[in-house]
Amino acid sequence: MRVLAITGGVGGAKLALGLSKVLPPEDLLFAVNTGDDFTHMGLHISPDIDSLTYALAEQNNAELGWGRAGETWHFIETLDALGGEAWFRLGDKDLALHTRRTELLRGGATLTEATALISQAMGIRHTIAPMSDDGVATIVHTADGDLAFQHYFVRDRCEPAVTGFSFQGVEDATLNPLITRWLADCDAVIVCPSNPFVSVDPMLALGDFRTQLSRKPVIAVSPIVGGLAIKGPAAKMMAELNVPASAAAVADYYGELLAGFVLDATDADQAEQIAGPTRVTNTIMDSLDARVALAETCLEFATQVANPRT
Repeated sequence: MRVLAITGGVGGAKLALGLSKVLPPEDLLFAVNTGDDFTHMGLHISPDIDSLTYALAEQNNAELGWGRAGETWHFIETLDALGGEAWFRLGDKDLALHTRRTELLRGGATLTEATALISQAMGIRHTIAPMSDDGVATIVHTADGDLAFQHYFVRDRCEPAVTGFSFQGVEDATLNPLITRWLADCDAVIVCPSNPFVSVDPMLALGDFRTQLSRKPVIAVSPIVGGLAIKGPAAKMMAELNVPASAAAVADYYGELLAGFVLDATDADQAEQIAGPTRVTNTIMDSLDARVALAETCLEFATQVANPRT
């Protein structure tokens, strides 16, 4: 089976690693949110690409839940002591990656090309495709005013009440041609358990991407389990937007885009509320075995919804 996996953030990266253990590089492409990207201290930072990169290289920081394993913090501690802007915690190893990316971009490489070079250097065989080589910035509308995503997410710790979102530059941005070509010849699409508002919606807002996806069997994995987000502010956002913080509400949000929906056994009673096929399983990926098992379940389910008579 040839699959496009849509992902953003730490939760999505966990399933992405599982998928990479099951499908070879020629059968799996990762489309990654770049609405979180921003320039900080002159460096181009791509948080969701980095989360996926560290996960696929099996160098993610399991203790913190984000960043790179074996990290040290001499740079940011020294910057803080000097009165610098230290709210975005750049580890020393992480800083090297951002520096290399920025160097490549300033040398004329696209974000796709820079991502490929960094991935290869870290031993990753699967292709990571940024959603676009054009700049798109997620803006969080809050009761306190509009905030750039990283200011909301990291600096302000998701504390302001959310009222909506917009994606600056998306009207002029082009979907990555790698993704367009892959979609034309893939069998199914898996939306990893990522925040639907700020990890998946920036991609769906790109050109006719949603229309292209509607021609393929798409399944999504719920990022909400038992009314809570396993990682990140999705449940808080849903409550503030007057959307029930539930797996069923996530499925309803994606609507007709989906051919199937995967939810955790904790929420099994919600399956009957969801239009279309569902699969109830363990979606809490607290080990590599759990990530691989969920990946296998998703692939089997995707095959089923793509070929309902088999």
